[in-house]
Amino acid sequence: MILTEGILSRLSGDVLGGLRRADNLWQALRTDTSPIPNAVKESPQPLENIDWDVVVCGGTLGIFIAAALQMSGRRVAVIERGILRGREQEWNISREELTAFLELGLLSEAELEQAIASEYNPARVAFPNSPDIWVRDVLNIGVDPVFLLDTLKGKFLAAGGRLLEKTPFEGAVIHPNGVRIEANGSALHTRLLIDAMGHFSPIAKQARQGEKPEGVCLVVGSCAQGFPKNETGDLFVSFTPIQHQCQYFWEAFPARDGRTTYLFTYMDAKPERPSLEFLLEEYWRLLPEYQSVELSQLEFQRVLFGFFPSYRQSPLKTPWQRVLLVGDSSGSQSPVSFGGFGAMVRHLKRLTQGINEALEIDDLSRNSLALLQPYQPNIAVTWMFQRAMSVGINQQLNPNQINQLLSTVFQAMAQLGDEVLRPFLQDVVQFSGLSQTLLKVSLTKPQIVVPVVPQVGILPLLDWLIHYLNLGTYSGLYALGKRIEPLIDKLPQSQKYYGDRWLEAWQYGSGAD
Repeated sequence: MILTEGILSRLSGDVLGGLRRADNLWQALRTDTSPIPNAVKESPQPLENIDWDVVVCGGTLGIFIAAALQMSGRRVAVIERGILRGREQEWNISREELTAFLELGLLSEAELEQAIASEYNPARVAFPNSPDIWVRDVLNIGVDPVFLLDTLKGKFLAAGGRLLEKTPFEGAVIHPNGVRIEANGSALHTRLLIDAMGHFSPIAKQARQGEKPEGVCLVVGSCAQGFPKNETGDLFVSFTPIQHQCQYFWEAFPARDGRTTYLFTYMDAKPERPSLEFLLEEYWRLLPEYQSVELSQLEFQRVLFGFFPSYRQSPLKTPWQRVLLVGDSSGSQSPVSFGGFGAMVRHLKRLTQGINEALEIDDLSRNSLALLQPYQPNIAVTWMFQRAMSVGINQQLNPNQINQLLSTVFQAMAQLGDEVLRPFLQDVVQFSGLSQTLLKVSLTKPQIVVPVVPQVGILPLLDWLIHYLNLGTYSGLYALGKRIEPLIDKLPQSQKYYGDRWLEAWQYGSGAD
């Protein structure tokens, strides 16, 4: 791995060591050698005193919901294993999604503009032997995580919240009336524990009991200066056939201090799958062709890497009362997306309102909290997309099969218009747009669709059909729900909570958000 070692050695910090530690975690996941934590226990004895309404474990994205709850009048504490500080690498999102910060009063208009570090247009979707597709205002905003988290941290503390940094989560005991959280030798007593510790949260790992993810997205990339062109972005690009039982995809975004490029690929978690270090070598090999630039012309600011597991049984329902998983801990993001920031922002207002209502009626049972992370058929149907973009470890496919399929699908969506294409690119699948696309592709290019059946398998296709039909059902239920919403608002508070949650489930589950 000569290129990786050479380039990473020129960066500050132990980047190579970080890469190999991430690879050790990835290997443990592939080989089923990750230990199952015993972090959560239960006790029949009630707690004598409760100090907090909510304790959020994990501050990087957890500070969003912590600040929103604290500013709405709750008593909230956050524990963070390190220092709560954003990374240098920007988070990409679409501008309209950022309005959640304004609606919840977390940022002013001026602060939101200051949080935006970069903005560009247009962005490209491209595949071999197919016309490029250009779109505007999709994931074209780069948010500065350092400013955003520092601002939210300041507002959280100013509103009376408590932040415990360098305080790793050690365990929790569920009592009938609250949760005792052990963290760095101290204890916090709370009505509700919110787990925002991410994919590898010990709470989530215990709840899943060693379950292996059905899909994984491996991602490597960098931010560098020296690119000859840096005015436009790439949302979804492929220019090579299947290699090493992987189909490689690329993204690129103009950033404040250079250009960010990612190479990502979807796969299962079989032991034979490649390491992140191998994928990073592939990135160096292909980057010059992708961006028409020599590596020697580039000055690397940062190198990025990670892997993102996804589970079909998501969002994760915990077996405990008074515990709510949010963000990547819950697995509520799309399996084709590796960005937890966008998913957290999209659900921030809904979660804040729902948690406040649950606290108000003091219903923090397992079933009640499960309604805050409901089944979403518009997310479930994307499993088929991930499966169609990956190759089994022993599958023999036409090397261009995935590119041909995706090119056909994206061209069909582009011809159907922005109202079909844009939601898909923003991880929001809708029944009408999906149905139009499937019909158009099936009628015009059946020879492209037929090979997908043996690739993904009959049983997964039948499973997908159920989620597809549910997507249509949820679309109809949400239209009905909007008509009866005035009646829901008149219900007693305890019943209104359940009505509101079902209405939100239909809205988000149909992609109407």
